[in-house]
Amino acid sequence: MLYFSKIILIVGSFFLLQQEEEKFTFQEKSVLNWSDFKGSPNVHSSHHAAANTGMGYSWSYGTANGTLDFTYEVKSHFYPQLSWVKKEAADDYLLAHEQLHFEISELHARMLRKTMASYTIGRNIRRDLKIIYQKAEAKRRAMQTAYDTETRHSIDTLAQKQWRLKIKKMLQAHVAFAK
Repeated sequence: MLYFSKIILIVGSFFLLQQEEEKFTFQEKSVLNWSDFKGSPNVHSSHHAAANTGMGYSWSYGTANGTLDFTYEVKSHFYPQLSWVKKEAADDYLLAHEQLHFEISELHARMLRKTMASYTIGRNIRRDLKIIYQKAEAKRRAMQTAYDTETRHSIDTLAQKQWRLKIKKMLQAHVAFAK
């Protein structure tokens, strides 16, 4: 019985990890379509869709031939299983609103790459990078909130258009950090 329980635990953990890790990066697929929204709609929500996006980073350093080698990687992600749409509301206008959420995450990933590129390694690299990331993530979340607030979750078409132009311009200004 103990052996059987271990197998169930291992198989269950595998499926849980597989579901949690389903994601793709902006570089892998920058344009969303409704088939990317695989989560179950929140029937109690007044919203018609939700795009779950984010960013993450990894880094390493070492010495090679007496010189310090610092490498990092920053990615913006879309999480299909955590993103959803109410099918009756799935139109191109709403998809464009959700697309901009993904682009806002990519914008902040580019800004984080820029900050990481100018980082000078100090004595507390782990702490420094954690603080840099936390500041970038706070700004990303604040912009996501401002976007939804100002567009009233896409209802204000003029604000939606202004945000689209603003993010396009900002992404272009950070194109050198698009990787």
